[in-house]
Amino acid sequence: MMVVVLSNAPPRLRGRLAAWLLEVRAGVYVGDYSAKTRARIWEQVEAYIEGGDAVMIWKAPTDQGFEFLTVGRNRRMPVDFDGLKLVSFYPRE
Repeated sequence: MMVVVLSNAPPRLRGRLAAWLLEVRAGVYVGDYSAKTRARIWEQVEAYIEGGDAVMIWKAPTDQGFEFLTVGRNRRMPVDFDGLKLVSFYPRE
């Protein structure tokens, strides 16, 4: 299972994701694909996000049970803390 959440994304990226994933809410996409397909989907997100931001979360065999990636201009960024992935907040500009 994987989830992609977009904010301020261009329509062409939303259309690309809708071809592979189910948009259950505006900007929230879900699906279940292999690691290879998931990586290709993330490449599309990185290539077309422009001024927006995105996060992808998927089930993984970690202590937390999931992994995630982020891209774009967002105050929340992942940091590794003794093997756990936590979220750090950057100060407002």
